[in-house]
Amino acid sequence: MENINGSYINLVEKQEEVPFKKFSLLEKVIKRSLDILGGLVGTCLLFIGVILLFIPYHLCPQKDRGPMFYRQKRYGRNGRIFYILKFRTMIVDAEGYLDSHPEIKAKYHASGNKLANDPRVTRIGAFIRRYSIDELPQFINVLKGDMALVGPRPILLFEAKEYGERLAVLLICRPGITGYWTTHGRSKVLFPERADLELYYLQYHSTRNDIKLLALTVGQMIKGSDAY
Repeated sequence: MENINGSYINLVEKQEEVPFKKFSLLEKVIKRSLDILGGLVGTCLLFIGVILLFIPYHLCPQKDRGPMFYRQKRYGRNGRIFYILKFRTMIVDAEGYLDSHPEIKAKYHASGNKLANDPRVTRIGAFIRRYSIDELPQFINVLKGDMALVGPRPILLFEAKEYGERLAVLLICRPGITGYWTTHGRSKVLFPERADLELYYLQYHSTRNDIKLLALTVGQMIKGSDAY
């Protein structure tokens, strides 16, 4: 089931076993203002990235060639489905590759929908993933209001089952480019522990903590750590 019933907000009020802190009006205003400012700055970086990556994308081996950008369905705030934008880091029809290689697909799901040495990742894709450059197009998602700078990462449609009844709480805010899970292990932390870290953001959030998570993210990008 792709769409989530919009009445899930009523369920949140009953989820006493899943603590969360409501966003105040002031925090919402500050958060969205920072999103717009960060989105504008990030979009400028995106344009620079497009210029620098244009030639490498077109000079890569034939098997790795394809569109520069990639989009994928994710769950957003209130369960609304949107298309997340990224620089393409995998071969064209990467999902079809998994379907034709069931042993790799099984390993992919067993590893929390991640593969440390994913055979679908292109040579240039491995580089831009390491330094999180592939995430730059998501600043467009931020400006559109699909995402925030900071929040739980937007989940794939089939990952909804990992949250069970707690999914209602996860979707109470806009998903983020970075967040608590992203800065506290990221690809090294798999489900169900990942779900716990993502939900912790709903207790942890504040303007100060959002800025702290953004600073940690910049450090990760410079080091090229925890991303694959």
